Amino acid sequence: MTDVGRVWEELGDWQRSLREQFPIITGHPDLAYLDSAATSQKPRAVLDAVQEYLVTGNANAGRGTYPWANATTAMVERTRDRVRAFLDDPEPERSSVHFVSGTTEGLRRIALDWLTAFLADGDEIVVPFADHQANLSPWLEARDALARRGIGVRVVEMPRQAGSGDYDTDALAALVGPRTRFVALTHVHHVYGGDMNVHRVREAVGPDAVICLDAAQSVGHLPVSVAELDVDFVVFSGHKALALPGIGAVWSRRARGPRFAPGGWDGTPNTVGIASLAAALDWLDGAGVARIDRWCAGLAARLTEALGELPAFEVLGCQLSLADDSPVQRRSSIVAFRHRRIDSGDLGFILFSHGFMVRSDSHCQAGADPGDGSVRVSLHVYNTPEEIDALVAVLRDL
Repeated sequence: MTDVGRVWEELGDWQRSLREQFPIITGHPDLAYLDSAATSQKPRAVLDAVQEYLVTGNANAGRGTYPWANATTAMVERTRDRVRAFLDDPEPERSSVHFVSGTTEGLRRIALDWLTAFLADGDEIVVPFADHQANLSPWLEARDALARRGIGVRVVEMPRQAGSGDYDTDALAALVGPRTRFVALTHVHHVYGGDMNVHRVREAVGPDAVICLDAAQSVGHLPVSVAELDVDFVVFSGHKALALPGIGAVWSRRARGPRFAPGGWDGTPNTVGIASLAAALDWLDGAGVARIDRWCAGLAARLTEALGELPAFEVLGCQLSLADDSPVQRRSSIVAFRHRRIDSGDLGFILFSHGFMVRSDSHCQAGADPGDGSVRVSLHVYNTPEEIDALVAVLRDL
């Protein structure tokens, strides 16, 4: 039996019980939601937690002495601890968790409120030019802000391996030097679906450079352990991890550089979003994130193997990761592909006419132009092998 076959045999009953907990999924049996990299669906436990908070104790945090306000303040602080625990933080007393609207805001806050105070004239930063635009624009914005103050910072493009999208850590090691102070990384690529091997980047840049990790496509999809990842910042969005839109978190470790603190007045937090995030992390822990990762990787393998047998399609990213007996790390939950004749936007409309909801554009990838569009299938625990097989049947007829 192949690894994919073992996944279905071992986890099929577990997955069916979890799928039933997503009302929007079970309420639309004629549709297949395949766009979880854009936003995930919400289990009943998260929806119930939000309603319970709103009808039993909704109040502002840190601004009152009555019971509802006190309970909300305590809930916010508990959720900070919950984020630390979910990220396997071995030294929570040395770290901080700040709530933001999502990954984009979190990265920008690090860039403008922390990085600009950390860098000096002549320093260098390494940033990805082919990952999500949100993990490029803030660092360029910080460089320009420093330039207006007469501080020159060199931006080095993260080298990549041709075709696969993976970071080229051998080339990176030759680029870094004593003035390399900061490196921005992606944990799981939002188009190619591969783990970007953070540990290899740390080896290449050495022990002193600050590493900021965009974990938008990993938190809630696979285990993320800061005890194992030698990084200084982890930023993620709640809405991609089964929580509500408009909530995210910046985890920072006080190991290299000054303490991170967002600038400006600390206004009213998104308390409803924070309540949803706490419930989502609880649900994910109960389900088992490692099992979710294994299930989704199995689905991705099923899809990529089928696409490899269809000459009309090109799968993006590392081609060695497409086979069930792949010698390299498998894709997690994201598969992007193109038809060699049909425009990706048109293909997205065709697929929806058959009940499949996919993303079909350039996916906010930095450096992409309108001709770089692709169809992206992104999976979560509520997706099934039957949905993948039905999708492939439609693609085969195109």
